[in-house]
Amino acid sequence: MRKFFKILAISALFSMPLASPVAAQDGQVKITNSVKIEQVSQSDSGEPQVKLVDPDVFIPGGRLIFVTDYQNDGAEPATNFVVTNPLHSAVRLADDADPDLTVSADGGTVWGKLSELTVSSEDGSTVAASHDDVTHIRWTLAEVAPGASGRIKYPVIIR
Repeated sequence: MRKFFKILAISALFSMPLASPVAAQDGQVKITNSVKIEQVSQSDSGEPQVKLVDPDVFIPGGRLIFVTDYQNDGAEPATNFVVTNPLHSAVRLADDADPDLTVSADGGTVWGKLSELTVSSEDGSTVAASHDDVTHIRWTLAEVAPGASGRIKYPVIIR
């Protein structure tokens, strides 16, 4: 019964709309977040096709794709636009996530590649940070031109 409520809570969390406009210099960049799963099918030629679709259920150990779509609705370019996504405690960064992602393992204080970060262990010693330790992911977009849009995505695993 406890597992059912955990799945229900995760489902409720991820079904909430996650859209928020973000002011960027003289323009405005709109950010929309969503949660998807990868669905693999075959094309008519037999090639695999991967589609991002809405998940039906949320099961611990399941893989999700977090998606951030952005669009500059302003008249000016947004330069050095920073997108920061905190990871909810119900998920962890997937082991096959891009190793070049800029992440934090301490709530957003120190940033770097995961391979460069450390955390304190229970005994107080310093150890290499792991995918389980990631608390935030950040991207810096050099320029988002007026009318331009794009997509950022990364895989997570439900705890």
